[in-house]
Amino acid sequence: MTRNVGRAVCARSGASAPSEGERRRRIAASLVQEIGATYFALSLTVAAVLLAFWQLSGAFVGALFAREWAVGFGQMTFMLVVALLIWGNFVYQLTRLGHLRRCARHRPAARQELEEIYEREAAPLAILVPSYKEELQVVRCALLSAALQEYPNRRVVLLIDDPLPPRSAEDATALSAMRQLPQRLQLLFLAAATPFIEAQRAFLARRRYAGVNARRELEALAQLYRDAARRVASWRILVAGDTPAERLLIQGVLAPLAESHRRRAAELESMSDCSLQRLASEYRRLASLYAVSFTSFERKRYDNLSHAPNKAMNLNSYLALLGGRFEVISRGHTRRLVPAGRYAASLISVPAADFVITLDADSILMPEYALRLMHRMCLPGNERVAVAQTPYTSIPAPRGSLEYVAGATTDVQYLIHQGFTAYGATFWVGANALLRVSALHDIRTCGREQGNTIVRYIQDRTVIEDTESTIDLIERGWTLQNYPERLAFSATPPDFGALLIQRRRWANGGLIILPKLLRHVLRGPRWPRLVEAYFRCHYLGSIAVVNLGLLLILAFPFDDRTESLWLPLTALPYFVLYGRDLVRSGYRWRDLASVYSLNLLLIPINLGGVFKSIEQAITRRKIPFGRTPKVENRTVAPARYLLAEYLMLLTWLTGVVIDTVERRWTHAAFAGFNTAFLGFAISAYVGWSATVEDLRAAWTRRFGSIGRPARAALPAAPPADPLASSEAADASAGVGRDRAA
Repeated sequence: MTRNVGRAVCARSGASAPSEGERRRRIAASLVQEIGATYFALSLTVAAVLLAFWQLSGAFVGALFAREWAVGFGQMTFMLVVALLIWGNFVYQLTRLGHLRRCARHRPAARQELEEIYEREAAPLAILVPSYKEELQVVRCALLSAALQEYPNRRVVLLIDDPLPPRSAEDATALSAMRQLPQRLQLLFLAAATPFIEAQRAFLARRRYAGVNARRELEALAQLYRDAARRVASWRILVAGDTPAERLLIQGVLAPLAESHRRRAAELESMSDCSLQRLASEYRRLASLYAVSFTSFERKRYDNLSHAPNKAMNLNSYLALLGGRFEVISRGHTRRLVPAGRYAASLISVPAADFVITLDADSILMPEYALRLMHRMCLPGNERVAVAQTPYTSIPAPRGSLEYVAGATTDVQYLIHQGFTAYGATFWVGANALLRVSALHDIRTCGREQGNTIVRYIQDRTVIEDTESTIDLIERGWTLQNYPERLAFSATPPDFGALLIQRRRWANGGLIILPKLLRHVLRGPRWPRLVEAYFRCHYLGSIAVVNLGLLLILAFPFDDRTESLWLPLTALPYFVLYGRDLVRSGYRWRDLASVYSLNLLLIPINLGGVFKSIEQAITRRKIPFGRTPKVENRTVAPARYLLAEYLMLLTWLTGVVIDTVERRWTHAAFAGFNTAFLGFAISAYVGWSATVEDLRAAWTRRFGSIGRPARAALPAAPPADPLASSEAADASAGVGRDRAA
């Protein structure tokens, strides 16, 4: 199921294939072609690198013999920078090769094998959705995709982390609506699940006392599946379909689920006989389709839980409660959550879970995500797999927009992460992941915060907590796997200000984690750890290396003897393969230029994150977690980054003029090429008018508001809730309006 979105192993989904067999033959032929192209590109790159460095080394040795020490130092620096850039070139091509090979070997488990889960007791699964001041419709999409997972014995927990008490009337209204959301969804799913649960009970009674007529049972099951299809199709009213995430939920989750139920109904209706075991399995599956528990939790309600402002501690606070019974102790203005005594007055019970899925509030899972990843985790030989995930794909956005181009970089990163697994260098990507709870306990640490004992499973020392937790897991002998299908999608920031916050956070922390990785590498067997280190070290240090290296090459025109006709040929195979991967992911060749422009635009932002890492390493103070805003209006960009963009553009343009005057034609052409692309990126993705508006806003905040009385914020009118309409429509099914909320 969900073939149109998420089931294509190596291509961005969207077009239905003519047949399963034909689709697989086309994929196999494409893989063979792409593997051959990658080998050819690697061969060209190696040859060009050898020839380029042979030429550069000759010039370097000549400078040393001539005792031109300054020239020799400049040439050595240039060769070092080029070598670091070429490192990333090889990492990309090798991970591409590893990804393609994994795709060629990948054989997704058949539905019959996956649905064996309905013939035994399923391990309990908790799906945790951390949320901080999110838009209600954004969280609703995530919760619906989590609740519609094809896995029995699951529950969904919304971890609300909004500030307490609310800072404004608008915040109070939004928090109240967020608290009501799980309750309303619970009523909706309860009404949907009840008929199927009652049908299963009736079948069990018939099997025990009256006997079973297979043909009648098949007809009854077919009708139930048609009812299930109508039910899930009717939930399209819950989302307006105005945003890319809502459209993906409709087209990638709700519509394929309804279609799969209709196909199952037709299949059962066409059968003349069926085993008792198959009948029981079908009833169990139907009973679990909508049987999901919704709850919410707010750690900031309790003074003895961590209030650290980051996602890691939001997750840690709830993970520490799994399988426990607690009571609330109120003394004055403080509330504490403590283990429950025998006669607890206020009892909170948190069910245990063997596995948890962490899901960002702006992400959407395909219905088979939990079923396929749980099957993979429970296979013999995978007992030491701590994390299974599908690195997320960007939610499709309008072509040409910043969201679209930034999503293209994310989708290529998906391929790179899949390739990491081929070399044992998988990193946990925190937007979504299936985690083994026993592995989390293995990396658990305890600390103190405000005089309270705080348990940490996921370290929050850096803002890329999933990356550091990866090193903690592999140090204790656990492994991580990327499942080679697109089963998870996440939103991309729609404007420059929001993208700035996200990418600056991504760039912050790699240099801090790098020493821990190096200690791990030095303690193990040489060759396997060296291969792993080759990829992991680049992942942690590439943002600093690539951005600083490119700035150096553009800012300082090295001696003419560093020029080599072979150097452009070292990069040509990389860009050709990158363009091919964009096309395979559903983009266009012309988008390669847009991606390159965006990467130039991100240089000051990436370096801002790198410098924050250096600042944290020196001061040993945690950097605040910068959450990516998900708002309807444009996010204001900080003035210092806007000025840095224009300063970089002016500097490069000045360098082009100087190079032209001094007849450094090669460097002038290279600098002019990059200056033109940076100018396009500023115009298209930042905007001249938006720049003026943001700079004026920054000036007003700094100087213009002095002495002016602050204007009171008016409470926003709550948006119309489609769940209320759905509750009214389901009144015949026994669902009333959520008055308790």
